[in-house]
Amino acid sequence: MKKLRQHVTVKSITGIVLLLVVFSLVVSVIGFNGFTDALLTQYADGAFRVAWTAARFVDGGRIGEYWASEGQSEEYQTVWGELDSLCNSAEVTFIYVIEPDRTDYAHIRFLFSTINHNSSYSVYSFGYLRNTTNDEYREKYRALYDGEALEELVVRDKGYIETDPHITAMIPLKDENGQVTAILCVQRQMDVLLHARNSYLRRVALTLAALVLLVIVGQSAYLDRVLLSPIRQIAAEAKRFAEESAANTKKLKTTIRNKDEIGALAESIDRMEEQVERTMKDLTRITAEKERFSTELALATKIQTSMLPHMFPPFPERSEFDIYASMDPAKEVGGDFYDFFLIDDDHLALVIADVSGKGVPAALFMMASKIILQSCAMLGKSPAEILSKTNEAICSNNQAKMFVTVWLGILEISTGRLTAANAGHEYPALRRAGGAFELYKDKHGFVIGGMKGMRYKEYELILQPGDRLFVYTDGVPEATDADNNMFETDRMLDALNKDPGAEPEQMLKNVRAAVDGFVKDAEQFDDLTMLCLSYNGPHEET
Repeated sequence: MKKLRQHVTVKSITGIVLLLVVFSLVVSVIGFNGFTDALLTQYADGAFRVAWTAARFVDGGRIGEYWASEGQSEEYQTVWGELDSLCNSAEVTFIYVIEPDRTDYAHIRFLFSTINHNSSYSVYSFGYLRNTTNDEYREKYRALYDGEALEELVVRDKGYIETDPHITAMIPLKDENGQVTAILCVQRQMDVLLHARNSYLRRVALTLAALVLLVIVGQSAYLDRVLLSPIRQIAAEAKRFAEESAANTKKLKTTIRNKDEIGALAESIDRMEEQVERTMKDLTRITAEKERFSTELALATKIQTSMLPHMFPPFPERSEFDIYASMDPAKEVGGDFYDFFLIDDDHLALVIADVSGKGVPAALFMMASKIILQSCAMLGKSPAEILSKTNEAICSNNQAKMFVTVWLGILEISTGRLTAANAGHEYPALRRAGGAFELYKDKHGFVIGGMKGMRYKEYELILQPGDRLFVYTDGVPEATDADNNMFETDRMLDALNKDPGAEPEQMLKNVRAAVDGFVKDAEQFDDLTMLCLSYNGPHEET
């Protein structure tokens, strides 16, 4: 049985039969819906005719008198009799008149209620109060009272229904001023409609079964003669190729001479075998090249990492300050970098920079920029002079038109005097001892590598023992979550001030944890680089 199900003929016939079934179902559904709509329209028209006939017996302007009589007046009884007679002669299930609670239409009271004597249901007593059936009824009551509709129809043929599937035609009763005073409803069961629909479905099912049988017999004979033999040859050749991974010298097109899709498939198999052979050779070569590239990229990552200070604490013999930095590239290598080094025993240089772009080009530009900056700084120049000389050196041979933003500071360790200059970089964050981190909005110069002849301004800060300085690249405030919301500097300051007295290493961990918690699973868009300095004061005070 399992082998039979796997046979091509069986699968092909099954597919055709399924398509035939789907087509028949679509046509049947369309016909069924059209048939049902037409019959439902006829049903509804009949119900509305009965409703408008019944409305002739009920005076909308005397609804209050009917209520006042509590159903005992002679006129009320006459009207009830007319409605009861109409209900039975028109062969509808119910004719009733209700008055909804107009505050929210959530309740209705029955003024008149008649029933077909041949039904098994019972009438509602005079003044009977009950909840509105559902929101659909409530909205239709409101539409009738507000004059938005002259008549409304409710069709109930799904779910649990107390009185079986039915339709309810509703019209308003009005007084002499045209105000709606009550609603007259005619309910008609859908048994005739359901019987007609079921008969339609039976005819469709019998026709479909006959068509399926005819397709199975005819298609089996055709497929066995036209398709199976060529397909078996193609299957055998595909199996051979999968085992041997070598193109056959005897091509399928010499034995399968069909001019249809089967013939085209045989030629495609022949071409595929030849192309797969070539592709496997190319893939072997590309894989080797990719492995070599991955190895070189990993080596580049190690080289870049080794160029940045990565041993902490970097100056264990110096108690005047504590420093910690980190760089997390968005790709294998990045364009951000940080640096710190002693120019002499009393001067510490601090650098953080962000190269335009990402990846290998940015990494190469970053290495060149770092070397030039450090070389200029070791000459004993001021921060402004260092940035100017670095800019001239880079602009002299910047064919890639790249640039780098730099914040550079030189700390005089013995006095706490920090001289700094900013070349288009982010504002540093400064915390005075016992206070909170705040942005220090220094003046920005032009980016390094952007234009020759640039001059940079520098400024001074006096650091007191316990002060902390935090510098960073734009990857921190511009970290983006899945909804393209940025982390921004306010959240960065909140993370810094979560534990403002923490050591520099913990300070960076707090910021990184806040960034990770914000972006969550979103891909890292830019390099994240941070540096924090804690000034402890001169050696004597320490």
